Amino acid sequence: MIIRNFFRHVRDAIKGLTRNGLLTFASITAVSLTLLLFSFSASLLMNVNEVASSVESDVTIKVFIDVAASKEDQNKLLDAIEKQPHVKKAEYRTKEQELEDLIKSQGENFDLFEDDSNPLKDTIIVYSDDPQETKTVAKAIQSLQYVSEVNYGGASVEKFLQYIATTRNIGIGILIALLIVAVFLISNTVRTAIYSRQTEIEIMRLVGAKNSYIRAPFFMEGGIIGFLGSIIPIILFSGSYLFVYDRGMNFLSGTAMKLIEPFPHVIYISGAMCIIGIVIGSFGSMFSISRFLKY
Repeated sequence: MIIRNFFRHVRDAIKGLTRNGLLTFASITAVSLTLLLFSFSASLLMNVNEVASSVESDVTIKVFIDVAASKEDQNKLLDAIEKQPHVKKAEYRTKEQELEDLIKSQGENFDLFEDDSNPLKDTIIVYSDDPQETKTVAKAIQSLQYVSEVNYGGASVEKFLQYIATTRNIGIGILIALLIVAVFLISNTVRTAIYSRQTEIEIMRLVGAKNSYIRAPFFMEGGIIGFLGSIIPIILFSGSYLFVYDRGMNFLSGTAMKLIEPFPHVIYISGAMCIIGIVIGSFGSMFSISRFLKY
């Protein structure tokens, strides 16, 4: 009986959609436009966060070791730094390695500082597990013995990290607002389609149909509208993201910044659109029809 009713409801839902073709088309179009806006906005904000994370990962603390420190003292300092809170990794570098990097980046004019003329100091590069804690970690390291100087960018880095945090918070707020708008638009579009069929609902009630029986085909109609409305946004978003990713990575080549890989990103966003469309469509129909079933 349950299976037979299920297929009957599916049949009634399809009939209802085809019988009210214009309203069905309008509902699917509204769902498509809403989901398309949501998908592009969500992907943009996620990529902004990815770029920000890439930049944050490059924020390091450079610890200059006192020239008076022996090799044993340097090892003790490295061990003490690694034990500091929020320190993810600490990497020891000799002054020869530092000079070699300087020559590579600034040119051969620094060759004259090689061997005994090297004015640089042995250093320890520190990576924090939380970029927002960079200043705290730097201050803690500064108080350790045999630390000559600590450099992490100072106020400029703090301001930059603040900008990143603010951007993330704004992005999350925009995404939540868009999701609310999507729920509102899709629900109201489906509700409009339901209102136009008040007579059909009244007839079903007059012949003795149960409320659950009346709701079922409308519930399925909403789900089908949501599903069909997600197909075009999925196709457009997938093609557009592959195009933008290819151009974007060419633009960012040579930098530490990167965009989110197309797969599985496209699959996740597409799945989210499909689920949002079906869920909001189905439950939007069910809640909309409830007002006509009250005695």
